[in-house]
Amino acid sequence: MTTSPEPTVLNPALFMPGAVSKETDDINAVIMDLVSNGPDPWSMPAAEARAMRERGEGPFPAAPVSERAVDREIDGPAGPITLHIIAPEGGSANARGTYLHLHGGGWVFGGANQQDSLLERLADKCGLACISVEYRLAPEHPYPAAPDDCEAAALWLVANAAEFSGGPLFIGGESAGGHLAAVTLQRLKEKHGMTPFKGANLTFGCFDLGMTPSMRAFGETGPTLSTRDVTHFVDRFIPDGADLRAPDISPLYGDLGAMPEALFIVGTRDGLLDDTLFMHGRWLAAGNLAELGVYPGGAHGFIAFPGALAEQALAQIDEFFNRLT
Repeated sequence: MTTSPEPTVLNPALFMPGAVSKETDDINAVIMDLVSNGPDPWSMPAAEARAMRERGEGPFPAAPVSERAVDREIDGPAGPITLHIIAPEGGSANARGTYLHLHGGGWVFGGANQQDSLLERLADKCGLACISVEYRLAPEHPYPAAPDDCEAAALWLVANAAEFSGGPLFIGGESAGGHLAAVTLQRLKEKHGMTPFKGANLTFGCFDLGMTPSMRAFGETGPTLSTRDVTHFVDRFIPDGADLRAPDISPLYGDLGAMPEALFIVGTRDGLLDDTLFMHGRWLAAGNLAELGVYPGGAHGFIAFPGALAEQALAQIDEFFNRLT
């Protein structure tokens, strides 16, 4: 039996400079230096920038591919979709639940096998069979390709969940993956009359593609994900003339009733801070349970950079899953 989280009360002290540790400041300075002195990803074709990121050239470290990961293809709306699967130590027989993971990268970069260390942690600490979706990327495949693939993967998982675990289903992701998870949840409810997921792990997601106030004002202050970056991401992902406030594009504006319990994680030095604060508030106002973790000085993507702040956030994610399984 699970217990509901305590109501979140935001403390202004979290947002004050004195709340940021020296370690976090030092990590942010290193990231800023890597961004400032590295190649501009918007000056090259998307495929070249993707390869650069995969090699770890730029602010985000390269993540080794798990030796126990298994890839599997399922039918998608425009061809096969690859699922990248990591089971707990000892195999799926030890899984207490299944996690459908949608990777970040602004709908343009990233891949299902580029956060295996994170998924291995969740597999072993939380007993989750982790399934990361290789959805189609923009600009080669603009909206609605990525949401269509994520919806198809979610429907497939619902139909085949017993293959991985008899426990609950979870969904989530980081950045663009958090956005796609929220869109997928709304699609399942509105198109299919389904609410199959028990929990949603929404980590520094982008929920308003027209940009919330914090993202509009962020500018180039860094160390990651500038206002310019989000503009480029959205321009490549969303066709010209589309309504950026359509719920299928910006889930902040959707009907959030009957959503699963959610965990929202964000750092205070993230331009997407408002996206998380606003979405957490709307999630609660729609009658759902929601937990919020706000981390002083955390930049966008901060859980990828080893340090005490990342470990605290990852431990909160572990606790969320373990409480619900």
